[in-house]
Amino acid sequence: MHRERQAASSSSSTGEMSSSGLPPPPDAWLDTCHKLLPHWESLSLSHQSSIPISISRVNQFDAARLDIEMSAMLKEQLVKVFTLMKPGILFQYEAELDAFLEFLIWRFSIWVDKPTPGIALMNLRYRNEHAMESREKVRTGLEGPGLTVAQKIWYCAATVGGQYIWARLQSFSAFRRWGDSEQRSLARRAWILIQRIEGIYRAASFGNLLIFLCTGRYRNLIERALRARLVYDSPNMNRAVSFEYMNRQLVWNEFSEMLLLLLPLLNSSSVRNLLRPFSKDKSSSSAGNDTTCPICQATPTIPFVALPCEHRYCYYCLRTRCAAVTSFRCSRCSEPVVAMQRHSGVIRNE
Repeated sequence: MHRERQAASSSSSTGEMSSSGLPPPPDAWLDTCHKLLPHWESLSLSHQSSIPISISRVNQFDAARLDIEMSAMLKEQLVKVFTLMKPGILFQYEAELDAFLEFLIWRFSIWVDKPTPGIALMNLRYRNEHAMESREKVRTGLEGPGLTVAQKIWYCAATVGGQYIWARLQSFSAFRRWGDSEQRSLARRAWILIQRIEGIYRAASFGNLLIFLCTGRYRNLIERALRARLVYDSPNMNRAVSFEYMNRQLVWNEFSEMLLLLLPLLNSSSVRNLLRPFSKDKSSSSAGNDTTCPICQATPTIPFVALPCEHRYCYYCLRTRCAAVTSFRCSRCSEPVVAMQRHSGVIRNE
């Protein structure tokens, strides 16, 4: 009897739920899920954005400074090769030498999809921002393709060719004195145009610097024009700063300043006399050549002798030492000099 009541109640509840239509069949749920899944995926991809990654501005500035130092080191080594040539020959071709070194750095770094030495030391690389705008899915904001061939060529033309042409144009205009030419109006106008272009470029560079300090993108105008952004090459590498060389430099600076302060206060003759007993050539120095002045090591012009040891000195050498030091000792025998004498007359050391 009890079982019959349970079966009746279950059958009545099933009939009520099916008549109301609240729990849909399992097949209807699957059909609806398959229909809405493509729309949900497209909606999620459309709202997906890259995780904001801030590139250290200090790292980017340090990379530029390290590249300059690397170019200077290569230039120093190259200049040593031409030390035996005619003096001043490299000064005439300094612009060509700088362009050649910059081209070598570009050829073996950026052209072969590698960072420059300074950029590599700071764990950075160049990324093409044009390609990043067209990509829909970005995971961390660090991945992305490198520069294209066109961007590499334009980078070389701007950094190597542009700087070389501008340096040569400035040196040629300064050598020809275009700014001082009043009669030749064309040269004067060219000089004014060069100055205006340089002023506009400096103003634009200053504006780009302010934007870079705010956003952290594009250190210079060339990178901004090419849309070549510096990003981290490896996200797991930390910036390591070593203060070993800085501490060494500070120690040497303090030591040199201490020597500059103490050396004028020391008396050279007193120090020499103090170290004379420890000298190995004591006998040879005491029995040295008595015909020369022990101070200036030359033949005495006005010979005077120190008393009581009677060693020969120049008058001015002996007189200045006796006047500077009241207890002056002979430089040959370390005896106290109480007087100085020529052939006649005695001058007391007071």
